[in-house]
Amino acid sequence: GPPHGIQVERDKLNKYGRPLLGCTIKPKLGLSAKNYGRAVYECLRGGLDFTKDDENVNSQPFMRWRDRFCFCAEAIYKAQAETGEIKGHYLNATAGTCEEMIKRAVFARELGVPIVMHDYLTGGFTANTSLAHYCRDNGLLLHIHRAMHAVIDRQKNHGMHFRVLAKALRMSGGDHIHAGTVVGKLEGERDITLGFVDLLRDDFVEKDRSRGIYFT
Repeated sequence: GPPHGIQVERDKLNKYGRPLLGCTIKPKLGLSAKNYGRAVYECLRGGLDFTKDDENVNSQPFMRWRDRFCFCAEAIYKAQAETGEIKGHYLNATAGTCEEMIKRAVFARELGVPIVMHDYLTGGFTANTSLAHYCRDNGLLLHIHRAMHAVIDRQKNHGMHFRVLAKALRMSGGDHIHAGTVVGKLEGERDITLGFVDLLRDDFVEKDRSRGIYFT
């Protein structure tokens, strides 16, 4: 299950009674680590609760992961000092091996940031569960990116529905996951998207065919 969950996350952030607001830093590729950190600071200072790495932001020659982590942590602390609020940035810990992934999560924890991110389909369920256990044991929140899901769930005549992928992820471990939205680039049908949210958030979900829930 989730390393921490909704209530623990709100307790860590000391933010209640409203949605948490965040954004993904763009352009996703091409910025230096220093300029990337500057963008993170400006977003957090401007009022966002979170910013995040995109799934492609990993460890490229123009921005190595360790440099990015350091500049993002600096941005978080500066924004927190100026706003008096707890801030965060989803640092992408996805790596080619479980060992490297955990090493990145350990470094994020040493920097004192509140949350890391994992691409659970490209990284795999074993890696995801390993990271979820580390996050649970060490007080890190875990955001899950669903990169590559469309290869599996987009076609209607083969593959696996995202509802199944999302539920499997919830069992593997993650505090939140992209579930799509009803506008913009990640657009999906409103009722179906709300069905994903119900399935991930609620202990018991009533049958609701309009939301794609065909059995209780």
